Parts: sequence; structure tokens; C-alpha cells
Amino acid sequence: MSTYMAKKGEVERKWYVIDAAGKPLGRVAAQAAVLLRGKHKPTYTPHVDCGDHVIIINCKDAVLTGHKLVQKKWQRHTGYIGHLKETRYDTLMATKPEKAMELAVKGMIPSNTIGREAMLRLRLFAGSEHNHQAQKPENWEM
Repeated sequence: MSTYMAKKGEVERKWYVIDAAGKPLGRVAAQAAVLLRGKHKPTYTPHVDCGDHVIIINCKDAVLTGHKLVQKKWQRHTGYIGHLKETRYDTLMATKPEKAMELAVKGMIPSNTIGREAMLRLRLFAGSEHNHQAQKPENWEM
């Protein structure tokens, strides 16, 4: 008996909804990364993108434990000399909670073509409403 290897055309993609309200940001991001990569499937193949679509709702209600809210910083560079911008996570969670979740998930996805395609299947919403009811997403319990 040989090992099953999935092919790109044979992959069936489902839609899942994860509710981040009251849950740690990193735990939600880790579960989303597993779903996006397809590691929860018995037909997982490392060199084939076999992940599912993930919708994360209530990003604004995700929790950062410990002192991460005031100590953790998001750094980005504008491209100009000396223009390193820092934003604390309490400001980031108040203004752009979807960006904080996106950064967390992106750090858990590989930095290659498969990872970039997986990030395109991630949908983030600050509130509890999303516009993907037509896809009939299933709730994913953590």
C-alpha cells in the first residue's frame, strides 16, 4: 500500500467560522493557521495547498494575556532611513483589531507560495457579523 498524496485539483475546501470573543489571540490564530494549511485533514500533504477557508469574527473581543497589551509592539518600516514605526498592541487592538489577528496568523503560516495562497482564504471581521452566509460556513469549536 502506498502513501496517499493529494493533488491540487482533488482538494475539497470547506468554510469554517471561529469566534474569537473572550479567547486568547494566539490560540485563535494557531487554530486558524491549522485550518488554513489543512493539517486537520487526514489527506494533508505538505507540498499541496489543501487548506480550508476561515472566517474569524469578533476580533475586537480577542484577549491578550499578561502584560502583552502594553509591552508587545508592532514594528514596520516605511522604507526611509530612520523611519521605523512602532505601535503598541493596546492602540492596535482599539483601532485595527483585524490587523492584529492577521499578523498573528501570518506568523504561523509558512513564508512561501503555499502560505501566501492560504492567507488569501482568511477573512477577518471586528464584529459578530460577516457577509459569507451563502457559503454555509460551519462553526469551529475550540
